[in-house]
Amino acid sequence: MDKLTTVLGEYPHARPLLAGDVTVDGYAVEPVEVNPVIGAYRRMIRDLEFDVCELAPVSYLMARQEGIPLTAVPVFLNRRFHHGDVQCAWHSGIRVPRDLEGRRVGVRAYSVSTGVWVRGVLREEYGVDIDKITWVVDDDDHIEGRTPSNVERVTDGRSLGELLRSGEIDAALTGNAGTGRSGAPRAGWTAAAEPGTDDDAGPYPLFPEAKTLAVDHYLRKGVYPLHSLIAVRSELVERDPGLPTALYAAFAEAKRLHLAAHPDWSATPRLARQGQRLGGDPVPYGITSNVPSLDAMVRFSKDQGLLDADFPSDPRSLFADGDYPDA
Repeated sequence: MDKLTTVLGEYPHARPLLAGDVTVDGYAVEPVEVNPVIGAYRRMIRDLEFDVCELAPVSYLMARQEGIPLTAVPVFLNRRFHHGDVQCAWHSGIRVPRDLEGRRVGVRAYSVSTGVWVRGVLREEYGVDIDKITWVVDDDDHIEGRTPSNVERVTDGRSLGELLRSGEIDAALTGNAGTGRSGAPRAGWTAAAEPGTDDDAGPYPLFPEAKTLAVDHYLRKGVYPLHSLIAVRSELVERDPGLPTALYAAFAEAKRLHLAAHPDWSATPRLARQGQRLGGDPVPYGITSNVPSLDAMVRFSKDQGLLDADFPSDPRSLFADGDYPDA
């Protein structure tokens, strides 16, 4: 039986697959731990180091454009909204989205998926000219060479959180995409202290009613931002065209087993809250139910210069041929 070296983040709804409670027909899954999992993205894209690997969706699209022999299965283990991810420096004077124009905004890397989603919403929903913002980064893109001229690199080793606290940048994204981490993703990469938002001089959210705005956007547009998909070395798919279907079925079964034990998603409170706001599944798999999100992801990536204008837009063309019923 062939082995599939497999790297995933820590997701309870995928754990049965890594634990061997669910099998991939004809294969033995061999889990590989990479912490943080973001570090595996770069190793997969640059070195094809693993057989199966969770990837940031925008990085996957860019890899396909560059001819890197990867293909994907429409399993989206992680989703999140982003209206609450923009924090403004206390003395920045930013009150509405268009106040970001002419300012310096921190994001870990220009092509990080959170940044792509945030910029897309700022432009399409609020008319922000994102090209008039200087994007300040402290890490490399997984695939280099697409960085626009309005990107500036931190060179003195300070974190985006430090720069936001000092007022040297006017705003920043939070979490792994910004102030919650510093430096390149590597072994031992740990969370940095987010700049406090509960003191008189702490950063404040661009959108105080972020949760309401996020759900409103979803209800109007049907866009539920994707934050991971499953990439497979194309060589394996060429050798066994049935592998994508088998992988998808295994991930769907792992999710089913998890939900049988935790029908309210209690093992992942953030996803539970998201599901309550959406009134449905917080991590829907498959292509059909995710067309609006996939369309937006490609559209935003093209608009921001990360993909060429002629990059295929048909959602089905992004994935290996296979049987992917909504799950």
